[in-house]
Parts: sequence; C-alpha cells; structure tokens
Amino acid sequence: MNRPLDYATTQPERAEIDALPGLTLLEFGVAWCPHCQAAQAPLARALAGEPAIRHLKIEDGPGRPLGRSFRVKRWPTLILLQDGHEVARLERPTEAGAITAALRQRKAPTA
Repeated sequence: MNRPLDYATTQPERAEIDALPGLTLLEFGVAWCPHCQAAQAPLARALAGEPAIRHLKIEDGPGRPLGRSFRVKRWPTLILLQDGHEVARLERPTEAGAITAALRQRKAPTA
C-alpha cells in the first residue's frame, strides 16, 4: 500500500472514517510542523511491516472539524482505528518502537 507524503487538505467526514473497515491509522498534523517532520522516519519504519494498515495523513488546524471530533490537541497525533473504533493513540511519537507497539493494540475478534 502506498504511503502518502503530504497531509490531505480535503477532509473526509467523520461518518466516513467511522465506517472504514479494518485497520486505519489517522495521522493529524501539518507539513511545516517540526514534530510532524521528526515523526516521519520512525513512522515509516513502523508502517513498513504493516502493509494492511490504511494510513491517512490529514492536515489539522483551527476550524478543521475532523481533528476536533477526535480531540486532537498536539501534532502529530496518531490514532489507530479498528473498524472505525479507536484502539490506540500517540502524540508526538519519536521512536518506531512506540509506534509499532501502538499498532499492535488491536481488539481481539469476538466469538
């Protein structure tokens, strides 16, 4: 799966995000943010072993409703969703190991 290089300025609706099947990693931030830039290399390393995870990079800021709906306060904020439900969150990650650990926090299948 291709990994986006830039933050999308067009935001999906929250209902669209909530309806996504499988695993989705939301990354909220902006291209000029030094914390966002610093997170890119460890994020790429962590996602290299997770080709099935959908990765959406979404530009955030004042007046951006999607980030507000997820209570994003700091950039970058990574939110792992499974079938539209939050299972893990990281703010300003700096190490691939922390990101990898968050990506492994998946819900067990229900019987």
